[in-house]
Amino acid sequence: MRIGELAERAGTTTRTLRYYESRGLLTARRTENGHRTYDEDDLRLLQQIRTLQDFGFELEETRPFVECLRAGHPAGDACPASIAVYRRKLTELDGLIDQLQGVRAQVGAQLLRAEAELAGGPEPRCELGSDERTTDTGGQGR
Repeated sequence: MRIGELAERAGTTTRTLRYYESRGLLTARRTENGHRTYDEDDLRLLQQIRTLQDFGFELEETRPFVECLRAGHPAGDACPASIAVYRRKLTELDGLIDQLQGVRAQVGAQLLRAEAELAGGPEPRCELGSDERTTDTGGQGR
């Protein structure tokens, strides 16, 4: 298949495919007149890359999965290098989850403090909901 068809089937652009090619993640074969051609294996590589990127993997992190597929394995994560990337990504995600839980705890504490101040203090004055008109409209209203 030609580059446009592959891009369409993979849900991406020809520019992206050329970029992947420049990074060594995708290898195009050339016809006699120089057009790029691809096959179903290339589509499978692209689907692997896109799935991993949807999960938050950087493009370079997809390389071991691509190489695993190219080596003939039925799945891109059937190689030790791919498993190592999974482990690193899980460690990274665990760190982000811990960080978000800390932020959540701080926001929750701020909410409790704000609610307690609201319950014990005077009624807050809110200018946005006021019916008072401070601008003279010449008796015509707004």
